[in-house]
Amino acid sequence: MEEWKIGRMNWDDGANVPVSYPSFQSSSIPFFRRSATPRGFTILELLMVITITAALAALAIPASNRLIHRARAASCMNNLRNIGASLHLYLADNNNTMPKLVTARASVTSDEPSIDKVLENYTGNKTVFHCPADSKKLWETTGTSYLWNNLLNEQNVASLDFMGLVSNGSRIPVMSDKENFHTYQDVQVNILYADGHVAKEIQFIVGEK
Repeated sequence: MEEWKIGRMNWDDGANVPVSYPSFQSSSIPFFRRSATPRGFTILELLMVITITAALAALAIPASNRLIHRARAASCMNNLRNIGASLHLYLADNNNTMPKLVTARASVTSDEPSIDKVLENYTGNKTVFHCPADSKKLWETTGTSYLWNNLLNEQNVASLDFMGLVSNGSRIPVMSDKENFHTYQDVQVNILYADGHVAKEIQFIVGEK
């Protein structure tokens, strides 16, 4: 509430002129006081946050898995390229004649000639025979994650022949994954071909001589 008080103002001519001015009581001025205790989340708000977080996680996890599997597939292809380079070093020391190897051995303790045993001295690193996507631990138990194409045994690289059907080195598979390790690919194995290139799809063409 406002109260008006009456007063007088003196002018130079000595006249007294009545004036009025307001007097405010302290209770007439509204003010807001901030609560001392901060406001917390309600149950509904917490449920909304949890739901949104779960939805984002559901979207992010599959994408993350795909990236991880693609990285493993790329590392596997690089392994096969390195093994292919080691094979060329072996050929240079052996009159360009392919080694006589088993497709795969059942145990790492077996004495059968396999790609990991014969080419180990040329690779300089045993882990090159390990596919990162080898979830069955075939590298640990058999010595390698990769298969050898024994149809090429003791053939000369200048006249390679695959089952009497294919002689083009870019179409003759030399090694591949032992199993379908790369589940995020349409073709789930990586393949090393006789010309040294690696592909994640089958490039075998029947009738090409």
